Amino acid sequence: MKKLMFASILASVVALTGCGGGNQATEAPKKDSAAPAASSAEAKIMKLAVATNKDRSLTKGLYKFAEIVEKESGGTLKAQVFPDGQLGGDVQVFEAMKMGSIQGSTMSSGPIASFVPRFSALDLPFLFKDEATAYNILDGEIGQQLLDELPAAGIVGLNYWENGFRHLTNNIKEVKTVEDIKGLKIRTLENPLHLDMWKELGATPTPMAYTELFTALEQKVVDGQENPAGNITTAKFYEVQKYVTKTGHIYNASVFMISKSFWDTLTDAEKEIVTKAAAEAQQYQRELNQQESVEAFDFLTKEGMTVTELSDEEKKKFVEAVQPVYQKYAAQLGEEFVNKLIESNK
Repeated sequence: MKKLMFASILASVVALTGCGGGNQATEAPKKDSAAPAASSAEAKIMKLAVATNKDRSLTKGLYKFAEIVEKESGGTLKAQVFPDGQLGGDVQVFEAMKMGSIQGSTMSSGPIASFVPRFSALDLPFLFKDEATAYNILDGEIGQQLLDELPAAGIVGLNYWENGFRHLTNNIKEVKTVEDIKGLKIRTLENPLHLDMWKELGATPTPMAYTELFTALEQKVVDGQENPAGNITTAKFYEVQKYVTKTGHIYNASVFMISKSFWDTLTDAEKEIVTKAAAEAQQYQRELNQQESVEAFDFLTKEGMTVTELSDEEKKKFVEAVQPVYQKYAAQLGEEFVNKLIESNK
C-alpha cells in the first residue's frame, strides 16, 4: 500500500507546478423588493458564523447564500452573517451549531475532523493535484459519503466550498527546502493530522484558533503559519510576516453546514430553497476563491513579502517526508477508504 500511495501522491505533486458572543454583522443580505415581505415574527432567522474576514471569498459566499434564501423564500427565511470570528473560532462555532444557537457556517475539514474523524482524510498532505480534481471527488460519491456522517454529530452538510491550497509563511527565513523548515514554530489548525505533518517536516507545530493568529504572529509567539493565499491577504499576515513559500501542502475544502436542530424545523419547501441556495453560493464562492488565489501572490509581492516557488525536486522531498502521516492515518481511517481517495486522484 505504501508504494501505491507514494507513487500516486508523487505524481500529483509533480503535476501541481504552482502550488473564532459578538457584535451584529457589519453587512446584511440584500432584499429583493419584488418578494412579498414577511414580518420578523414569521421569519426563521439563520445566524451564519465564520472565522474569516468579511472580504474573504468564504464570507462573501455566505452573504450570497443569505441574499438568495431571503429572495426565494419571500422573506420567510432570513440569514445574518457574522464574519471575523465574532461568534467564536471554528471549534466553538461547530459546538454552537450542535446546540442550535448558531444555524450555519462554512469551515475547513480540519476542525470538522475533531468531531467527525474521517474528515481528516481530506487533509492528507499533497492529496489533490488541482482544484478540478478536488471538485470531482468532493462533489461525488466520496464527498457525499463524508457528508452523510455529519447528522450523527448534529450537523447537516450540504456541499463543499473552497478554502484552497495552504501555503507556508514565516518571519525568520526564506524556505526553499524541507531542511529550512526545521525548528520553525508554526501555528497550525487544531487538528492532529496537521500537527503530525508539521512534526514530520521538522517544525514545532502550535495549534491555535484562527482568531488568535495575527496577535500571535505580531507578538512572535509563533514564527509562522500556513493558510490559503486569500487568508494571508485578507487577514493582513503580510504585515507581520516576511516570507511566503508556495508549498500547496494541503487543499482545504470548506464544508457548508446547517445546524440539524434548525434544519429539522424547516418545511420541505424551505429545505429545497436552502439546498438550491447552497448550490448557487458554492459556484459563486469557488469562482471567487480562484480569482483571489491568482491575485494574492502579486499583491503579497507588492507588500514586500518574498514569494518562493518550490522546485519539482524539492516537492518530491516534501512528499517523501510526510509518508509516515499516510501510514498512520490509513490505519486509523481505513486503508480501503484512503486508497479509494488516492485512486480517485489519478
